[in-house]
Amino acid sequence: MKALVTGAGGFLGRCLVEHLVRRGDRVRALCRRDYPELISLGAEVVRADLGDRPAVEAACGGMDVVFHAAGVAGIGVLWHDYYAANTLGTSHVIEGCRAAGVGRLVFTSSPSVTFDGSDQCGIDESAPYPKRWLCHYQHTKALAEQEVLAANQPGRLLTCALRPHLIWGPRDRHLIPRLLDRARRGRLRRVGDGTNRIDTIYVDNAAAAHLQAADALVPGAVLGGRAYFLSQGEPVNCWQWIDQVLALAELPPVRGSISLAAAWRIGRVMELLYGSLRLSGEPPMTRFLAAQLATSHYFDISRARRDFGYQPQVSMAEGMVRLEEFLKGR
Repeated sequence: MKALVTGAGGFLGRCLVEHLVRRGDRVRALCRRDYPELISLGAEVVRADLGDRPAVEAACGGMDVVFHAAGVAGIGVLWHDYYAANTLGTSHVIEGCRAAGVGRLVFTSSPSVTFDGSDQCGIDESAPYPKRWLCHYQHTKALAEQEVLAANQPGRLLTCALRPHLIWGPRDRHLIPRLLDRARRGRLRRVGDGTNRIDTIYVDNAAAAHLQAADALVPGAVLGGRAYFLSQGEPVNCWQWIDQVLALAELPPVRGSISLAAAWRIGRVMELLYGSLRLSGEPPMTRFLAAQLATSHYFDISRARRDFGYQPQVSMAEGMVRLEEFLKGR
């Protein structure tokens, strides 16, 4: 098939391109700058910003499916940065699909769109959006997800949203590097009592799930207009897993700790400070980050298994071996 991947220069986006090319699909990559590595894979690279609606519509031309993986993640406090990329950008992708007659749209959402700061133990897709938002990222992704699902229109455009949780693996430029950087600078502290369990997903499993969902997104299928949690299907103790990652980089385990209540208060002060002074970048702590690090959040992925046959191909153990090889340059 002919597939457009937005955010193709990112961690998941590049992996999506690789999976598509590997199986013989024709790929167009929408990026904000040039990526020679994508060209070397055989992808057509189109430079454009999601804020440029005509350019997005042009990129959608002639495509059978769009994988919308672009977006701004993080815990920054400036609303516009997230709304422009995550919500308005998604609106432009939907409009581009409609204008170009694209039949399928697979949107990369986030499990955080249901997170209200409390434990989420084995929840499924019936979980509602929260009544309060702890950060602009989750809020703007939720707005985008709702628009994508509402755009599902059999006979015109079929849509679904995937919610992969904590994507990790070799070449990650966010989650793993941030953990290692904080640990090396002595700024990594355990938040909470250290017993919380979380879901994660290895990057190749997340990419494969996107392709499976696209293939199953056909007229009459149940996927249209639905959201899906994605993970390894094997929750881990958050802080034990972090210690294992640190060990791969030959760093000591996390020693210090702070209560959720204290981290929450610090996060609130940091948010107010960064917001009032309109500081760029991310605060060292926010309420969202404090709650994510201290609470359990793992999900029932049976809907993805049932509706499009999702099954993690790379286990946690194998993924950790690959990550270690990458970190050690092997």
